[in-house]
Amino acid sequence: MSTPKKVATLVGSVRKASLSKKLALHLQSLAPCGLQLEIVDLGNLPLFNPDEEAAPPSQWVSFREQVSRSDAVLFITPEYNRSIPAALKNAIDIGSRPYGQSVWNAKPGAIISLSPGALGAFGANHHLRQSLVFLNVPTLQQPEAYIGNAEKLFDDSGSLVPATQDFAITYLRVFEQWINSNITLPE
Repeated sequence: MSTPKKVATLVGSVRKASLSKKLALHLQSLAPCGLQLEIVDLGNLPLFNPDEEAAPPSQWVSFREQVSRSDAVLFITPEYNRSIPAALKNAIDIGSRPYGQSVWNAKPGAIISLSPGALGAFGANHHLRQSLVFLNVPTLQQPEAYIGNAEKLFDDSGSLVPATQDFAITYLRVFEQWINSNITLPE
């Protein structure tokens, strides 16, 4: 049996009661045996400042190392003002530098966007895709995951409702296939 693929899971919201984080935690337990989802903390990253690149903060170094050790990346994000949250954009920028040493390069990726609103964070999903094209992250196209009315994903006990659980399991299986088909991408 092969070693599970490590998936750096980046949650766009740093809010304590984040629905994105709640979903990410459930996905960890639903992942097929070929995937190991590891949530990467974005809340402690100092803002990206190129002036600090000569002696980067230890949090940047740890973050870059954690993403570098992964085989793939999964982004789970809400939408703020038709875009991604600042914490996620900051993490993307930190991981993309120094120039020529991006931790994102050639890692297969996927995006799940969710929102209490009806549009399922469609704007954030597509805005993030624009950055991932530049960063050379081949991104899963189907199934698309724009989840609206996100507070209804969970029942009164905090568990995923059956329809959402079924979708999540299918999504993760397809993502696993995507990772395995892209694992030898040129960098």
